[in-house]
Amino acid sequence: MKEKKMSYEPNAHVAQVIIMRSLLFAPHAGFAELQKATSLTSDHFNFHVKKLIEEGYVDKSDKHYKLTHKGKEYANRMDTDENEIEKQPKVSIAITLERKNDKGEREFLFQQRKKNPYYDFWGRVGGKIRWGETIIQAADRELLEETSLKAKFKYRLLYHKRDFNKATGKLLEDKIFLCVYATEFSGTLMEQFEGGVNRWMTEEEFHRQPKRFTSVDDFMSLMDKGEIFAEREFYYDESEY
Repeated sequence: MKEKKMSYEPNAHVAQVIIMRSLLFAPHAGFAELQKATSLTSDHFNFHVKKLIEEGYVDKSDKHYKLTHKGKEYANRMDTDENEIEKQPKVSIAITLERKNDKGEREFLFQQRKKNPYYDFWGRVGGKIRWGETIIQAADRELLEETSLKAKFKYRLLYHKRDFNKATGKLLEDKIFLCVYATEFSGTLMEQFEGGVNRWMTEEEFHRQPKRFTSVDDFMSLMDKGEIFAEREFYYDESEY
């Protein structure tokens, strides 16, 4: 079985984190200096520093070790007091498409999640921003991937949403949504895909859904008022998450 590589996530071995922390505060360091910081035997230390070299986080030249560019990116996320990689909020796009129906009522494109967490919840189309993307590029990609539509977006709102377990108070998710808006779009709507279902609904129809993200009500209200920033807390039952 192929060994899983250490990913750019807060899950590195504590010895590897200590090594990277030491190199974060120095241009380079020797074997003995780094080993002392970890309090490991030579064999155990050698194993972990080799792993960091194999993964491209640390480079060795002569008798010295230093962080690579990849290692600097990783170590820069480190909580240097706790010797661990910090978890950070997820940054995502939230897309609002609006149109008028035959009655002249406002309709919005909603999406029902068909994956965990929040399985079957209705909300806006959206997804994570990829490394290097602009806000509009991310919105264009997510909309095309999940709906087959193209739109002329404008950035409208930054929305910080924190989800908590209603019973325990534990933080479940910490998300920053960059909200974009469009009334001009083209293409044929893809009504269903592996991760969800897309449907045009009025706000009234949306409110009748048994599972829905109430933060969506906030998105439109804030954008209608011209607000550009908001922070909210939401509480969910264990079964909902």
